[in-house]
Amino acid sequence: MSSLSIQNQSTMTRLDGLKQVIRPFVIFILAAFAITTLSRAGLVLWQNERLLSLSDLWHVFLFGVRIDLSSFCYWIAPAVLITFFIPNQGRIKNSWELLLRSWLVLGLVIIGFMESATPTFISEYDLRPNRLFVEYLEFPKEVLSMLWGGYKLELLLGTLVMLLLPRLAWHWLKPKSAPQQRGLNWLERLVGFVVIVFFVALGARGTLQHRPINPSFTSFSSDQLVNNLTLNSTYSVAFAIRAMRDEIDASNLYPRMNEKSVFSEVRQAMQLRQDQFTSAERPTLHHQELATSTLPRYKNLVIVLEESLGARFVGTLGGLPITPELDKLATEGWLFERLYATGTRSVRGIEAVITGFVPTPARSVVKLPRSQNNFFTLASALKAQGYDTSFIYGGEGHFDNMAGFFLGNGFERVVDQRDYENPKFIGSWGASDEDLFNKADQEFEQLQQQGKPFFSLVFSSSNHTPYEFPQDAISLYEQPPQTRNNAIKYADYALGQFFQKAKQSNYWDDTLFLIVADHDARVHGSDLVPIKHFRIPGLLIGKGMPSKRDARIFSQIDLAPTLLALLGIETEHPMIGQDITTLDANYQGRAIMQYDQNQAYMQGDQVVVMQPNKPALQLSYDPSTSQLSPSTLDPVLEKCAVAHALWGSIAYKKGLYASAAAVQTPAQTAQTSHSETKHL
Repeated sequence: MSSLSIQNQSTMTRLDGLKQVIRPFVIFILAAFAITTLSRAGLVLWQNERLLSLSDLWHVFLFGVRIDLSSFCYWIAPAVLITFFIPNQGRIKNSWELLLRSWLVLGLVIIGFMESATPTFISEYDLRPNRLFVEYLEFPKEVLSMLWGGYKLELLLGTLVMLLLPRLAWHWLKPKSAPQQRGLNWLERLVGFVVIVFFVALGARGTLQHRPINPSFTSFSSDQLVNNLTLNSTYSVAFAIRAMRDEIDASNLYPRMNEKSVFSEVRQAMQLRQDQFTSAERPTLHHQELATSTLPRYKNLVIVLEESLGARFVGTLGGLPITPELDKLATEGWLFERLYATGTRSVRGIEAVITGFVPTPARSVVKLPRSQNNFFTLASALKAQGYDTSFIYGGEGHFDNMAGFFLGNGFERVVDQRDYENPKFIGSWGASDEDLFNKADQEFEQLQQQGKPFFSLVFSSSNHTPYEFPQDAISLYEQPPQTRNNAIKYADYALGQFFQKAKQSNYWDDTLFLIVADHDARVHGSDLVPIKHFRIPGLLIGKGMPSKRDARIFSQIDLAPTLLALLGIETEHPMIGQDITTLDANYQGRAIMQYDQNQAYMQGDQVVVMQPNKPALQLSYDPSTSQLSPSTLDPVLEKCAVAHALWGSIAYKKGLYASAAAVQTPAQTAQTSHSETKHL
């Protein structure tokens, strides 16, 4: 054999050796690409009406390849770092091949699982799995009940994928050793290591630009779901987990502004006198004064938080004819026709209604660690005034960390599913709304007899997937029975039954009621922030409350200061919302809305939208058509919008929203002074 032939054979064996080293990684990447590409193609076919052009389709798949490659390279990177330094033979080599094979199979299983879960998640949230997916994993019982009740087919298909994929992946990644293969020497390993690691690092980074690839890099559409199609769900969730770890400081996403300017803009928007602000260290802490008003003052407060009740389902707000009871109640109280939720989840609604806190890109303060104690809530303010404070819920109080947050911040009692005796109906999310309101009525009667003022948050749950409710209670709006519209009609029926009892009760004359939704159901659409899906009902009702319809724009964060005013309580607090009772008829109104990581600040018909790592964008909103159109950016409005987008993160991290003791009423001050004098 010639020396040239020997040299060629040696080169081939070296190449065979290199191929054997990189073979499992190549198989992994090809298999993973097959999973994500097929999934993306299926999603595109399903949501094809959301793609406006062939260019959109090209962007989805082109960016998709880059995001996928980045995801896969991150997964294989630690294994690549080790593989090139494993001996050519022996026990260590065999053990490493088994471990590597298991690692790569696990990666394919995770990718397959996430893609199989994606259609169900999109059906519910109109986005790929994100931080909500992770948060719901904390509650397997409720989630599994919801899936089994409403998504049996999807659950079955997902289970089949998870059973078949590990077996297939294990087979694909079976090592193949060439009989005449010569292992790589250490110099060859070092050279191969440098070259392969360079390409893996480049693939993971996804770009040669200053910043590595991220979701904002692939955003090209005003439709958030279309932008999400460029991602894969493993990447989307992983990015959300990393963001959760950092608690997402808004200043890292939105335009920069120094803190002094943020405080100044927010305080100016509060429309208060300078002498009302009471702390240099806590910029929004102020004394809320009682305005002269012809409105009645109430002793007790009950907030009925209705699950997923968007304005589009409320007849009196131009929605479906499935809320006759609420429509009737709306003629007896103060109805807010243009009230907007701050977010798309229950904890975001609780955050706004109970604490008056603005939405941030991070999780709701209901779940964040620094807000579990000494964080301002209506309950903490009213407890300081001698109120009994309670949370009444039909499900398990620990869901979404509600009980922990409430009990750490002014609520004395949590009444949940464990406290119901012989409930009429139990579904996946707990006792039915009828049971909930019967329990609330019993609690209020007992408290009224004790003569102590009370505040209670009553949170409904029947209008939640899989829409389980006692079907004999109502005439169904549609078939099949377990639909959102039927569930809403049942929830409305239960609400009406409660108010029939309340009007005959001993506590009716002394109690102010607020009926408000936490958010709309399934917020979705092609807009950067689909404003029409943030509109919710809000109704103040009680004995003596004038009947009127208010067409001004309000936010959920305006409700808490207004409730304090109607209770006749002056307090010192950090809330930035408006006391609606003090506003004149020409008040322009504003609302703040968080949609994934986009935030909108709407003032009148002008909307400033902040997106991660992009300049602010101004749009005009037509409420009659729910259409957004481009508008010229107003620098004054932009500054105000940016300040409000940044304020929440600053306030949370610096403890600027700590609970403050309520300022005593004149009568209480006199009583305290008398007691102190007597003691002296």
